Amino acid sequence: MIPATNRNRRLRMELGIVGALAAMVIVVLPALNAFGLVSDFTINLWGKYLCYAILALSVDLLWGHTGLLSLGQALFFALGGYMHGMYLMRMIGDLGQYGKPIPDFLVFLGWNELPTFWKPFSSFTFAMLMVVVVPGLVALIFGYFAFRSRIRGVYFSILTQALTYAAAIMFFRNNLLMGGNNGFTDFKFILGFDINSPATQRALFIATAVTVLLIYLLCRWLASTKFGLVQRAIRDGENRVLFSGYNAA
Repeated sequence: MIPATNRNRRLRMELGIVGALAAMVIVVLPALNAFGLVSDFTINLWGKYLCYAILALSVDLLWGHTGLLSLGQALFFALGGYMHGMYLMRMIGDLGQYGKPIPDFLVFLGWNELPTFWKPFSSFTFAMLMVVVVPGLVALIFGYFAFRSRIRGVYFSILTQALTYAAAIMFFRNNLLMGGNNGFTDFKFILGFDINSPATQRALFIATAVTVLLIYLLCRWLASTKFGLVQRAIRDGENRVLFSGYNAA
C-alpha cells in the first residue's frame, strides 16, 4: 500500500509533467509553426501522432486497468474516423473529379444521387455525434455478449481480432458504399475552411492536442473512481470480487 502523501506527490508530479507537455504541444509548437520555425509537414506528422495517442490511451485503459488485451481497438477508432470522413466527403460538393455533388467513388459505382444514409452527414454536429455513438454502440453490443459469455484471456483477444478482420472485409466491399479499399480521399473543406491551408491545419493540430489532453484526464479520473478500482480488482482476482458481492460478468 502506497502512503497517501506519496500518492499525492506522484499525482502532482504526473500532472505537472502532463501540463508542461500540453503547453509545449498546444502553445509552443503551433506558435513556432506560425512563425515559420516548424514546418507544416512536422505539424501534420505530430497531428497524426496525437490521433494515435488517443488509440493508445484506450488500449492502456482496457489492457492496463482491466487486463483485457483487445486486438480490435483499431476497429472502434476507424469507425469514428469513417463517421467524420463522411462529413468531409460531403463538404467536397461538386469539386470532385466528376463535377457531381456526390463523392467520386459513388459516381464511379453508377450512383446519380446521394444514398439516404449519407444525407445527415452534411451536418458537422451530426457527424461528430456519430463519431461517438457508432463506435460506442458497436462496443456496447460486442461487450455485452462477450462479457455475458465470460470470455477472457487469449480468447477475448482472438475474438476482437476476428471482429476487426471481418469489419475490414466488409468495408472493403464497394456495395457498402463507404469507399471500398480506397477509403475516403481528396478532402477539401471543414466547417467552410480550406483543410489544406496552414492555418486550418494548425487549428486542427491544436484541437487534436486538446482532445488528447481531455481524454487523458477522463481516463485518469475514470481509473480513480470506484468503477476503476473494481475493474483492477477483477483483473487481479476475479473470484475474490465475485465473493465480495460484485457481478464480474
